[in-house]
Amino acid sequence: MNILLITGTNTETGKTVLTSALGAYWQTYRQLEDLGILKLIQTGIGDRELYQQLFNLGQSPEEIAPLQFQTPVAPPVAAEREGRSIDLQSVWQVLNTLRQQREWVLVEALGGLGSPVTHELIVADIARDWSLPVVLVVPVQLGAIAQAVANVALARSSGVNLKGMVLNCVNSCSEQEIADWAPIDLLESFTNVPVLGIIPHLTDPTDISQLAQVASDLELERLGF
Repeated sequence: MNILLITGTNTETGKTVLTSALGAYWQTYRQLEDLGILKLIQTGIGDRELYQQLFNLGQSPEEIAPLQFQTPVAPPVAAEREGRSIDLQSVWQVLNTLRQQREWVLVEALGGLGSPVTHELIVADIARDWSLPVVLVVPVQLGAIAQAVANVALARSSGVNLKGMVLNCVNSCSEQEIADWAPIDLLESFTNVPVLGIIPHLTDPTDISQLAQVASDLELERLGF
């Protein structure tokens, strides 16, 4: 069984797009019933509902996002506002069940590696403690290099198994803008982490065929996918 945690340098970087692309690739070229998708913690509405719309995973909503808060803020803040606790044990149990049932499990994180999961733990701690290999989504924008370097440094200091980075065009961007804002040679030189490809801006992020093509253009063999 293989597993991959998909995280980003921050919020709104393209974690959901990459997760959807890998799911679409699996649905197109493999057996979807062998794939599981898990949202680490969901705050607000969106990801769980999207995966239910896109894929027939054979998972209940609670098996896709076992821990959900209505308030779209960091989990510790959402839990306080809603008078609830953050029960990571429930997430761990669902993850272990998926590990036993599925050939591959994709786990979508929240925010970046430094985003808080509880008052004591950040995403990088979960990746380390749960032994989850990680791929980092880096948005193509000004500041991308600094964000990538900071997240890779955090991954290394936390003992995270970082497999690679994927660039994502959150907005429409030209080849020149990609070269200016997120030059692959500089990113790899500063981080010593391979860039596995670029996700172009998608006008319809629910188009399964387009998503599958996006994934097929990535260096999936580095992820063992």
